[in-house]
Amino acid sequence: MAESTTPPGGPRRGVLFDVDGTLIDSSYIHTIAWWNAFRQYGHDVPMAAIHQLVGMGGARLVDTLLPDGRNRDEDEDIMASHGALYASHWPSLRTLDGAKDLLGQCHAGGLAVALASSARERDLQVMRSVLDADPFIDAATSANDAEESKPAPDILEAALEAVGVGAANAVYVGDAVWDMKAAGALGIPAIGLTCGGIQAAQLREAGAVEVFDGPRQLLQNLGSSAIGRLLALQPHR
Repeated sequence: MAESTTPPGGPRRGVLFDVDGTLIDSSYIHTIAWWNAFRQYGHDVPMAAIHQLVGMGGARLVDTLLPDGRNRDEDEDIMASHGALYASHWPSLRTLDGAKDLLGQCHAGGLAVALASSARERDLQVMRSVLDADPFIDAATSANDAEESKPAPDILEAALEAVGVGAANAVYVGDAVWDMKAAGALGIPAIGLTCGGIQAAQLREAGAVEVFDGPRQLLQNLGSSAIGRLLALQPHR
């Protein structure tokens, strides 16, 4: 009989983090970039409508916001325009208060830490540089790692596989309705953060088990949170 690969103390446990709007203060930058990209192609889409969909994959966002009878040949151009406009704001990107400390505390507690982002690979590299927390990050995903974007759970599945953690032993932290729905599809408890601009009631309705203002408040309440319950199961803490 083959030996069990389960480590001492039980299976590996981990926390998956969305990045845009969760660890990096970028949700409204994405909103403005999409708004301008749409206007370049003759579509006047209200910013409020765009903001509600930030966190959803770009192709899904475009398809949801634009009319069915549009020239779909322009969709890729609109997404490319959004990417270029967002990139122009890279120098302005900032971490949300407590983000690096939160990653560090999860790592120090023995949990695997993965960034489960559907951002473009280059955007993710830039955001990781801004976070300056690579010693605490075990793996990271980008749009290249999933066939379907959020609310489909592909990105989360890729992140789980990258760190060798099962869905039953993970918690996900995100700021968007689509994060909550993606986690729910895998039965992963999801913690919602309102720092991306989505209201607590919306996050709870989408499946969040807890909601905090941002990374700092989650860190201050870590022991009593869903992440704290994972930490309590870790050996030799």
